[in-house]
Amino acid sequence: MTFDNITVLFTKLIDVLLVWYALYFILRNLRKNVKMVLLFKGILIIVFVKIISDFFDLVTIGYLLDYVLTWGPLALIVIFQPEIRNVLEHLGRSQLLGRHKVLTVDEREKLVYEITGAMEYLKKSRIGALMVIERDNSLGEYIEKSKKIYADISSDLLISIFFPNNPLHDGGVIIQGDKITSAGAVFPTSDNLKISKRLGTRHRAALGISETGDCIALIVSEETGRLSIAMNGELNYNLTLDEVKLILLEELRPKKSMLLEEDEEEEEVLDENSEID
Repeated sequence: MTFDNITVLFTKLIDVLLVWYALYFILRNLRKNVKMVLLFKGILIIVFVKIISDFFDLVTIGYLLDYVLTWGPLALIVIFQPEIRNVLEHLGRSQLLGRHKVLTVDEREKLVYEITGAMEYLKKSRIGALMVIERDNSLGEYIEKSKKIYADISSDLLISIFFPNNPLHDGGVIIQGDKITSAGAVFPTSDNLKISKRLGTRHRAALGISETGDCIALIVSEETGRLSIAMNGELNYNLTLDEVKLILLEELRPKKSMLLEEDEEEEEVLDENSEID
């Protein structure tokens, strides 16, 4: 095999991989957006009707569908401009190198301990709260429009932020790594029609921000004190504190391909625990 053949083969492989990733990205974001799902179904129906009209030689409907297929893409760009903009913004916020900071086992456990400690107090006191943990996708857009804090994570600080009459208690807290980056953040609310009408603004905002990226949104209901987590456009409602801990510990684990040292450190912790037993 010559060098030219290898180059052509490599180029075709890159081409196929890029097309595959584009389709994967579109389909992954499609399932999180109700409007885009309805649009996709509408396009399939139009294409199906066009095939039927050509097969049975239906001149009038075929003529109309030709106009729809010709000018339809331009109309879709105008009508669905906000959704297209959100997809492009999501792509622009994606980071190829992963999290801003990969937490060690101790840092991750401390983070979960402080967050769940605050949620336990807020739950008992019926104080509403919304905390968003950044992962691979940057939340810089929302940080810029909120009140900067840049403080070490602590349950006392979280409780004080959401305490009634605090100027920042109505917004959300953004957490990067093991730091509280900002408070009073305003997030987009979800347009998902399947959301129960009983859920308030905090739950809709948590679901909305989880639809735009891979963050973890934690909610404490002001009315009921129930704990919930929104991830990947899905809401896990009415969780126990132990369930919240387990989900956070699992979801905040670093990717296996990123750090071998993290795996070794966790193995050492497991070995120490087994020795104690």
